[in-house]
Amino acid sequence: MHHRQTSKGFPRRTLLAAATAGVAAAGLAAAPAQARAKNRDKDLKKIISGMSLEEKVGQLFVMRVYGHSATAPDQADIDANLKEIGVRTAAEMIAKYKLGGIIYFAWAHNVREPHQIADLSNGIQTAGQQQPSRIPLLVATDQEHGIVARVGKPATLFPGAMALGAGGSRSDAREAGRIAGAELRALGINQDYAPDADVNINPANPVIGVRSFGADPAAVARLAAAQVQGYESARIASTAKHFPGHGDTATDSHSGLPVITHTREQWEQLDAPSFKAVIAAGIDSIMTAHIVVPALDPAEDPATLSHPILTGILREQLGYDGVVITDSLGMEGVRTKYGDDRVPVLALKAGVDQLLNPPSLDVSWNAVLDAVKSGELTEERLDVSILRILRMKAGLGLFEEPYVTQRGVDRTVGTRAHLAAADRIAERTTTLLVNKDRLLPLSRRRHKNILVLGANPASPSLSDGPPTTVLGAALTELGFTPTVLATGTAPSQAVVAQAVAAAQGKDAVLIGTYNVTAGSAQQALVNAVAATGVPVVTLSLRNPYDVAQLPSTGAHLAAYSWIDVELRAAVRVLAGRAEPRGKLPVPVQRADDPAQVLYPIGYGLRY
Repeated sequence: MHHRQTSKGFPRRTLLAAATAGVAAAGLAAAPAQARAKNRDKDLKKIISGMSLEEKVGQLFVMRVYGHSATAPDQADIDANLKEIGVRTAAEMIAKYKLGGIIYFAWAHNVREPHQIADLSNGIQTAGQQQPSRIPLLVATDQEHGIVARVGKPATLFPGAMALGAGGSRSDAREAGRIAGAELRALGINQDYAPDADVNINPANPVIGVRSFGADPAAVARLAAAQVQGYESARIASTAKHFPGHGDTATDSHSGLPVITHTREQWEQLDAPSFKAVIAAGIDSIMTAHIVVPALDPAEDPATLSHPILTGILREQLGYDGVVITDSLGMEGVRTKYGDDRVPVLALKAGVDQLLNPPSLDVSWNAVLDAVKSGELTEERLDVSILRILRMKAGLGLFEEPYVTQRGVDRTVGTRAHLAAADRIAERTTTLLVNKDRLLPLSRRRHKNILVLGANPASPSLSDGPPTTVLGAALTELGFTPTVLATGTAPSQAVVAQAVAAAQGKDAVLIGTYNVTAGSAQQALVNAVAATGVPVVTLSLRNPYDVAQLPSTGAHLAAYSWIDVELRAAVRVLAGRAEPRGKLPVPVQRADDPAQVLYPIGYGLRY
């Protein structure tokens, strides 16, 4: 564990430290902001002028790496690194490619538990300090909360964007960002690829959905900007995504190349407001989308590779001069039109600064190096992007102190106050959409014995267990006697029969649903259990659109994700311990006629 290792050759540039970290240097502290920024840039440009071409190329890349340790990962992770990247460890990768950043993933074994994460982050920074220019690294992850969270318990997990949209509170969005940011920062993660600023107007969107704050552009803009302010207050870089707007697609850009058919006017009305709002809030970085928007770029290049979209619109029209980062370059959406060796070069030519997670680092890194050597890209063009990246690092205070401490982890991560805040915020998001004959709230006297059925989607991160288990435990805590039977997302006829038999003699049945479609097995399960006459309460674990497919339910609640904090809040609501206060942030269309709205934005029942 490396505690405050600033003595290890750390670049103590007094001017830079003073200009970027608020150190009260005589004269400079009192200088106007413009003068401070000018002095900071002068100092950063001095660093850039001392960098080799290889260091400059490396500074543009943010890469995955396997292992819980920067220098001593498990053998299986060493083998995976050798196979995919040609190095054994994170430290070797940083030394070879002079990287500007690392992205953490759970599947890469980077995020096992808080103290290990802090050690890994410190090991990465030590590797950076051993390079000639000694530039600190950006350590990033996708911690959107809700269904996308790489760092799990014991860290605090918050409701995701659509749940916060249902709560509608800017102060809740801000507080969630502040606490989430503080915990990441304590782990040595200094850039979060959040919030999602997409406006989800397509219920069939397979990739955004509940990751969006909702379908109302003004509401999304307000909440995304508030969350950015929260992250900023915790001194962590936030990243709005996915520009120019991934909210109206029926294709997943991980596996295909979506085409957005919005006109320029529709884009201005629907997609632009949230990005304008986060820019006004001082967003540190904006992530591009691997989508085609013909109205914005007739050449039909993916936005990640589009000069008209990234330079013409984002830089020039919206006036954004912060960092632009690609979505993962391993996704199919950016690889369909050009080869992996062309993609990073075209992204830089389009106006990108950071190149995220290419499928082959060696191919991409050398492609950029060769493009500079051949004159297709100039070194000056690289310098422009590197200045933006170094400004972000300086603004985060990384040149002063890139390391974190174990004491900081213990003081910050998953504290009682943080967990209580998550519970409070979650309670304001649960949305009651159906309550026939005032079935809810359930009473411990009349509905003592409850059968819990439903889907158990893979936990988005470390949790207390699958959703049905968490729901059962929460009911037990409130004095009910639950029986839990996991029925899955596609229950067979035998499982449905088993559920119907289990419902006999119960006082109520709670069914967790997951993206129910017309004629699906989940729909058949709800109908079959409801036909027994036992009161049925359904709880949508992800998309709130489930309710349209469940006319036989007695009551329906929307939780917007299946993380513990949301499920416990939903149980408190259905048991009458909390009032349902959430309001739909998206409209729900009728199942038989999608042109008709069943429940509009803002709909939500109370007791």
